[in-house]
Amino acid sequence: ARQNISKKYLEQIVPMLNRSGILKTNRGYQGGYKLARSPENCTVGEILKVTEGDLAPVSCLENEVNECPRAGECMTLFIWEELHKRTTDYLNSITVKDVIDRANNNNDYVI
Repeated sequence: ARQNISKKYLEQIVPMLNRSGILKTNRGYQGGYKLARSPENCTVGEILKVTEGDLAPVSCLENEVNECPRAGECMTLFIWEELHKRTTDYLNSITVKDVIDRANNNNDYVI
């Protein structure tokens, strides 16, 4: 509720996060959700990949192997590849602990 995330969206992503081993869910009395690993071992990149899929800026980079028939002649492919690499590296460098620490430093603990 603190982040104004809709119940419908949470109902979609919680099972994904649970299946991927990021989140543990407990049903019933005193049930709830918690991280399956320590916040230091869980990255924003990992969470986004599970909930949103590949964050490639163009569809030809969504798979491990670029199967685009124009890849050999694409003049801008190197730009998209580097953008994808930098974005992925950046998001994978931010841990849940980093997010919590930043929120605590801003005296606005909202997750």
